[in-house]
Amino acid sequence: MTTFIRKLEAAWRANDSLLCVGLDPDLKRFPAHLAGRPRAIAEFCRAIVDATADLVCAFKPQIAYFHAERAEDQLEEVITYIHDRYPAIPVILDAKRGDIGSTAEQYAREAFERYNAEAVTVSPFLGHDSISPYTVYKERGVIILCRTSNPGGSDMQFLDVEGPGGRERLYQRIARTVASQWNGNGNCALVVGATFPNELAEVRRIVGDLPLLVPGIGAQGGDIAATVAAGRDRTGAGLIINSGRAILYASGGTDFAAAARAAAVETRDAINAHR
Repeated sequence: MTTFIRKLEAAWRANDSLLCVGLDPDLKRFPAHLAGRPRAIAEFCRAIVDATADLVCAFKPQIAYFHAERAEDQLEEVITYIHDRYPAIPVILDAKRGDIGSTAEQYAREAFERYNAEAVTVSPFLGHDSISPYTVYKERGVIILCRTSNPGGSDMQFLDVEGPGGRERLYQRIARTVASQWNGNGNCALVVGATFPNELAEVRRIVGDLPLLVPGIGAQGGDIAATVAAGRDRTGAGLIINSGRAILYASGGTDFAAAARAAAVETRDAINAHR
């Protein structure tokens, strides 16, 4: 059985890359020649995938961009396209789901059975019973929000809580709980933003070699050198460093795919320079 973690590890090695390209299709930023086309979202995403597939360790479609345009069928089309054309590259569905019981079970079915994603992002706010409907899919990945890249994340994630070793921040408690209690099937990972390299280093210290999905470079301004230094594991890997808008919209012309490739090459090489 090929699990998400094994597929990710193989992609790290095969493409010599820790870069993940986020597929965030914003029609307002599309090249003019795609305007009005009935399946412009799928066409745009397929072109980005073709241009960057040999440069990445994962693709991460953000579900809201598709749902807002009533383009769920195009999301299915894009994921199927990736699986058919580039079967070695895992797909992370960025959905940030967080619910319990039968509702969580349906969200898990949506991610893993309807969309056939190898992994999905989820929120830990409702506790273990909101996570377990996903982790029972042993071959799929469950990527749990921990220290997010947005400034407002500190409102909650920096709260002091009582931990097994004394007082700690909430994000530290989440990291420790996932690594020590929720990862029984070995399919968990964490989201930690590049915009907080000190906290990224702390999470890495807590969780060992658990994979970390790292948003926040590119348009959000996270520093690549600091991110890699803080977050890499003992092998120099362990990171899924996401860049979306800086790659997707590197050009607004008919050369958008070529420009996206150039931006992805630059980003991947900058990451590798610090591994």
